[in-house]
Amino acid sequence: MKSGRNPDLMSDPELASWYIGYAPDQPHDIPLVDRSKIAPEFNRQTVSYNGPEKPGTIVVDIDQRFLYLVQPGGTALRYGVGVGKLGFSWSGVASVGRKGVWPAWSPTKTMVRIRPNLPSHREGGVDNPLGARALYLYQGGRDILFRIHGTNEPWSIGEQVSSGCVRMLNEDVVDLYNRVPVGATVLVKRNGHYRV
Repeated sequence: MKSGRNPDLMSDPELASWYIGYAPDQPHDIPLVDRSKIAPEFNRQTVSYNGPEKPGTIVVDIDQRFLYLVQPGGTALRYGVGVGKLGFSWSGVASVGRKGVWPAWSPTKTMVRIRPNLPSHREGGVDNPLGARALYLYQGGRDILFRIHGTNEPWSIGEQVSSGCVRMLNEDVVDLYNRVPVGATVLVKRNGHYRV
């Protein structure tokens, strides 16, 4: 295997069946998901969009498991996402406070309370829960500990399984990361609404 790849990913036959190869990236290559295993509606695609949000706004629909990046001309890029379990999801208005490439991860106090065996810290890599990229959401200049990030569990896309954050396929979160600047507005909706 090429340097930067995690050999454990492809050595597990069940896990390896989700992947078809790698896309070059630094410092780790991105495992590419076999899209035939993902429901077609959760594949990245351009769709009609008639919401009032300005182009460049990220809109996350928790209930439908979609993230929209609003485009000019009544369209949006739509990505399938995995969302937080009931009681863990956040909704509201935030902004992208910072962005991370292959970010390190530390569990929140709530996560540790629920799963005491979690590691206290994990450096960035293919086996890191934040995946290849992360967008860190802020309100009033403060990190609210809510992330839009990659995942090493592609089967969770379209599901309600995470500890609250919005997870995307690694190749999708890289695409979003490259399109969205720090400061972009993020609206996270539940039941068609977001708290202000």
